[in-house]
Amino acid sequence: MTSSTLAPVHVIGGGLAGSEAAWQLARAGVPAVLHEMRPLRVTEAHESDRLAELVCSNSFRSDDAEHNAVGLLHEEMRRCGSLIMAAADASRLPAGGALAVDRDAFAGRVQAAIEGEPLVDLVREEVTELPPADWDSVIIATGPLTSPALTAAIATLTGADSLAFFDAIAPIVYTDSVDLSVAWFQSRYDKPGPGGDGKDYINCPLDEAQYRAFIAALLAAETTKFKEWEKTTPYFEGCLPIEVMAARGPETLRFGPMKPVGLTDPRTGRRPHAVVQLRQDNALATLYNIVGFQTKMTHGAQRRVLTMIPGLENARFARLGGLHRNTFLNSPRLLDATLRLGTAPRLRFAGQITGVEGYVESAAIGLLTGRFAAAERHGRTPLIPPPTTALGALLGHIAGGAEAETFQPMNINFGLLPPLAGRLKGRERKHAYCRRALDELTAWQSGGAVGTNAAE
Repeated sequence: MTSSTLAPVHVIGGGLAGSEAAWQLARAGVPAVLHEMRPLRVTEAHESDRLAELVCSNSFRSDDAEHNAVGLLHEEMRRCGSLIMAAADASRLPAGGALAVDRDAFAGRVQAAIEGEPLVDLVREEVTELPPADWDSVIIATGPLTSPALTAAIATLTGADSLAFFDAIAPIVYTDSVDLSVAWFQSRYDKPGPGGDGKDYINCPLDEAQYRAFIAALLAAETTKFKEWEKTTPYFEGCLPIEVMAARGPETLRFGPMKPVGLTDPRTGRRPHAVVQLRQDNALATLYNIVGFQTKMTHGAQRRVLTMIPGLENARFARLGGLHRNTFLNSPRLLDATLRLGTAPRLRFAGQITGVEGYVESAAIGLLTGRFAAAERHGRTPLIPPPTTALGALLGHIAGGAEAETFQPMNINFGLLPPLAGRLKGRERKHAYCRRALDELTAWQSGGAVGTNAAE
């Protein structure tokens, strides 16, 4: 059956997962209709109408495919022809061992690719109800900011309340407002990483007295007031606001985003008591974001507290931090092995709404749903990636591997992969995980015996 005789698959949501799903459908010769509600309806976090806009950090985290689980996921997606990874690689900024991107260039590349793909029809409209019955194959990739109307419709259909958590946004400062007589450029342990030179971050040092004063001001700062229905919504542990971390103990930040390890203040020749790092946010290097400094402080409090940091006394902010509510399903209870809704199998879900956390994880689930839906359109049973791969492990976690009663959003990590034989440790163990995963990914891509048939 050729693409001209195939009915389209409808993809709702033009974020990372939806854009990736539509791209994978087109690559498989299946028409896709990509529905994106912006700019007709805006969200609390987006600033433009571009596809795949990055609303939080500009980092895809580690790009080490030999010793890091997220770096492994990057590589697996590259080998699967990921649009999101191709756009990220083409928009790369210096960031040590991490993959950080110019967010404007990244979104521009994704949108240009989708708009230039003949098999993808981009429709700017809001889907406020469950898709009509004649949409026999649908991927819902509306992300953490699913419109209230569609969220209510999904909740009614599933018979279960959608879960939710808060996600906080880090501030961005203008580079020329940072005092470089105090701050300095250095990557942790001088690690250059792809496209970097070992001096990819701006580092702002704090001595013990400055650190204590900063923590005190942080704990006393005015924060965003929650509405009544928001008060019991949990945070995602991997993206806690700094004031929430600080409330857990005075040393918490010094072992988290303000850890000084691997850094040396050139003025003293010693490691500081604590360090605030800034990472390049655009290709012109005119903007840097404050790494790990997601916050729910009010804007006024942010200006007062953040300018206490040495080197940022006169900082000008291109964007202050913020807070938005993310929505996700109890996927282990609701979705099958190919992410179809048990009560309505014509519907698949992709991205953060499934309970994965992170840009690359969201795009990875979009990649898989696109491939699964394409296989069905061609009359084939989808082949699930083996659990020893990062793709398969992430899928397995949300599609039944996690405990439904305690399900929370999850980043990719080696703990989701089946254990290795033997007693390997440290980097040797991580390397073995990555080597096994990429070997079995190759077999899965070739249609070999490795992997699971969705019909089994």
